[in-house]
Amino acid sequence: MKKFQITTSTPQVDSLVTDSADNIISADSALNLPDPSEYTVGDTFEYIWDLLQVQLFTIQNTPVTFMKVIVFVLLLIGFSLLASFVKRTLNNRILPRFIKDSGLCYTLSRMSQYIIIVIGIFISFQFLGINMTGLAVIFGFLSVGIGFGLQNVTSNFISGLIVLFERPISVGDRVSVSDIEGDVEEINIRSTKVKTLDNISIIVPNSEFVSRNVINFSHGDTTYRLSIDVGVSYSSDLDKVLKALNEVAEESEDVLKYPEHDVHLRSFGDSSWDMKLLVWVPDVKKRYKVQNDLNQTIVRKFAEYDIEIPFPQRDLHVRSGLHEGKKNTEHGSEDSKTDSDK
Repeated sequence: MKKFQITTSTPQVDSLVTDSADNIISADSALNLPDPSEYTVGDTFEYIWDLLQVQLFTIQNTPVTFMKVIVFVLLLIGFSLLASFVKRTLNNRILPRFIKDSGLCYTLSRMSQYIIIVIGIFISFQFLGINMTGLAVIFGFLSVGIGFGLQNVTSNFISGLIVLFERPISVGDRVSVSDIEGDVEEINIRSTKVKTLDNISIIVPNSEFVSRNVINFSHGDTTYRLSIDVGVSYSSDLDKVLKALNEVAEESEDVLKYPEHDVHLRSFGDSSWDMKLLVWVPDVKKRYKVQNDLNQTIVRKFAEYDIEIPFPQRDLHVRSGLHEGKKNTEHGSEDSKTDSDK
């Protein structure tokens, strides 16, 4: 079998395999690699195996080789893929069979993903031969600098945990934050994806849901009280108006029978009675569609009962100063004439 030579600042060795932990290849080492065409299959595998055993550096008196680094990376990738697979399986197949709340299913599946990733990190470092308790002190010092340099990232990370555990919002909720209204599609560790009513995905930092006022239309209850304002002419029959609006609510299939709807005469406007129809809809996400249907029904119902919806009117009174000026001129002429006659 061929011997592979290594040129270093120390005396030459006949194999890439180190005899002890003290024989570490320095950073300025130069490998004299023979021509690959001269290798046999057995030589090639033996060379690769010897290369994987080369010590790169030492952490906590533990030698780290090519083999350990490769396995370390593969373990991290494998646990990440496993965590994503477990999350999808729990959220889409297993948890919906036992839990009806889709938001709770998402939270449990997401936490399962994080737990698997954390376990994978610990196992990977243990395989590398690094004691995590020893690195805890180093991470403690680094966290101070990271806290000052990455305050926003840290704030969004902590806010993401608060959102997942406290659940002020859940996947599928209709929310309004920073004048953005949409449905929560995904809650990540740093940000939350909200899809607007125009099918635009907005990435909102998690800190927005913790530090600011957030309107959650679906929190705990999806029912919504819809308010529709309409004005009617002063010449209308009030009883017919009330009857027409009640029929609009009663005939709609999208309006809940309980709680019952209500009709109010809220105020006397400049050119109309200001009426308000209050109805309850079962799904807040459909309120704009229900509002459109009720508005169209009101127009048709008012036409059936001959009820007028007035447009704003203004009475303009113009006082002309022409005649007053003319009278003043005439009086002045008469006075002048009288004075001249005298």
